[in-house]
Amino acid sequence: MLRTHSQSVHSALVALDVALSGTVLIVMLSFPFATGVRSGAAWQLTPALLAVALCACLAWPLALQQLGLYDSQRRSSLDDIVGRLAMAGIVSTLLITATAYISGAPLAPKFPLLFGAAQFSILMTERLALFGLLRMARRLGRNTRNVLIVGSGPRAVSVKRRIEQNPHWGLRVVGYVDDADTPISPEIDARSMRKMVEMRRILRDEVIDEVIIAAPRSMFVQMSGLVSACGEAGIPFTLLSDVFGDYLPPPAVTRFGSLAALRFAPVHHSQTRIAVKRALDILGAAIGLTISAPIIGAAALAVRLSSPGPAFFRQTRIGLYGRRFTLYKLRTMVADAEQQKDALAHLNEMSGPVFKIRKDPRVTPLGSWLRRFSIDELPQLWNVLRGHMSLVGPRPPLPHEVGQYETFERRRLSMRPGLTCLWQIGGRNRVRDFDEWVRMDLEYIDAWSLTLDLRILAQTIPVVIRAEGQ
Repeated sequence: MLRTHSQSVHSALVALDVALSGTVLIVMLSFPFATGVRSGAAWQLTPALLAVALCACLAWPLALQQLGLYDSQRRSSLDDIVGRLAMAGIVSTLLITATAYISGAPLAPKFPLLFGAAQFSILMTERLALFGLLRMARRLGRNTRNVLIVGSGPRAVSVKRRIEQNPHWGLRVVGYVDDADTPISPEIDARSMRKMVEMRRILRDEVIDEVIIAAPRSMFVQMSGLVSACGEAGIPFTLLSDVFGDYLPPPAVTRFGSLAALRFAPVHHSQTRIAVKRALDILGAAIGLTISAPIIGAAALAVRLSSPGPAFFRQTRIGLYGRRFTLYKLRTMVADAEQQKDALAHLNEMSGPVFKIRKDPRVTPLGSWLRRFSIDELPQLWNVLRGHMSLVGPRPPLPHEVGQYETFERRRLSMRPGLTCLWQIGGRNRVRDFDEWVRMDLEYIDAWSLTLDLRILAQTIPVVIRAEGQ
């Protein structure tokens, strides 16, 4: 019943999105300034225009489907939904632009962008209105789901508190299941307790929408029976991943041949979103290099004339999963800076394997100015374009630094290194503790989203303008 209802809602949302996209398209085609058609001229329905119309109506729903926005968003945050909607809008606009260009549709070059903006505005309004109405309804006791919690200890209490703190989820705890001789937490009403042997009868006779397994690790063997009972009854269940240990990363569902499996990987973000991140990297790096080429050229000439040595500095860095690559920067130090490093080791202001001096004597006057405005970093856009780096990600370390890493610190290498990161915008001049730096990088990896990348990029701009680049 619940699955049928969800499928009906899914179909209705897809139909509504297609209808709204078609309506926006028809309205936009009536504006000559957007289409390039002379006022009063008649439209000719060509195959190229049909291709654009089909793409315009289907690109948004397909993007939403890939980004999981037709699934239940009951427990999603507003930031996450807005971020995914923004990504869907960007992908949809790019697809329409490509279709119009390839098909040679008789449209003004600015039409895909104007249509994308209008489509995004309408569909964003639709989704946010739906999101707000559903949250309001759940707070008023409508559109609720009955939840059965397996466990009666601290982990079960933690789940209970989380549900109570988020009434907009619309979850109602109808009981707890545990062994009869298990101590019950004082926060759990003993009258709501059931025995484990009653599980199949409960699922058969009562309305249960979801089972949340929050039992201790000592009950892991017994969970196979619980899982079988849920599967037989067709009831979805949620297994909290900390049952496998407190220090494991969150698991992802994958396949091992014909078997379903849980994969505990340092990074297991949606491959679709990773692909979108890479597409944005390529687009951003290409645009950035085009715009900054005159700046890089002028700065390279100035470096070459101001001090002996090459204009560009090449250095081996460690990238994704430990792969080595050559990083490019404008030279900001004297030519023999690497040879002087050992003699300056006593001036190092950074803990751990990293070497940093706030007022490094090896930096040239011009180099100091280039660093202030991060101009020396611009050639790394070439590294982004080639796939060695990303626009946003942990900064790439040196090989000898990685050689001194503790095991857990190597998780910094589980995501492609970037031009900017949380450390960069969080005051890199003030962060002198390597452990704090690692913590910020791991926080970024664990919480990564396209929305977070956009926020970091937006916050990087004022950091550069305020000349906090050294």
